Amino acid sequence: MAKTGFKSVDEYIASQPEATRGVLERVRRTIRKALPGAEEVISYQIPAYKLNGRPVIYFAGWRQHYSVYPSTDSLVARFKKDLARYEVSKGTIRFPLSEAVPVKLIEAVARFRGKEVAEREKAKAAPRTKSVGRTKKKR
Repeated sequence: MAKTGFKSVDEYIASQPEATRGVLERVRRTIRKALPGAEEVISYQIPAYKLNGRPVIYFAGWRQHYSVYPSTDSLVARFKKDLARYEVSKGTIRFPLSEAVPVKLIEAVARFRGKEVAEREKAKAAPRTKSVGRTKKKR
């Protein structure tokens, strides 16, 4: 059974097979560079990065790959060409452990997600205007 209850990203990465640790550290550094103000936490038992308390991006190590989450529809559309060689499904981008970490792509994905979350928060905070109801005309 896999270990759960990680208290830090360091602990999460240390629990991974030795061959995977270097790859996950590279992914971690890349995300931290792309989102310098993000809070690094464990959420859903995997590393996550939050801006203003809102989750932006997660990553996790697996047997044959590592994954970055979430891959929103707009993110997949924006990076369609760059993601074509990777498996993308249900909010997940899977990168093979056997290949070099695509640092520029992961950095761009992290920045894009940061902007997505910020724009969604800005839209929620914007004052809503009341819609004026229509009045019936008298005949």
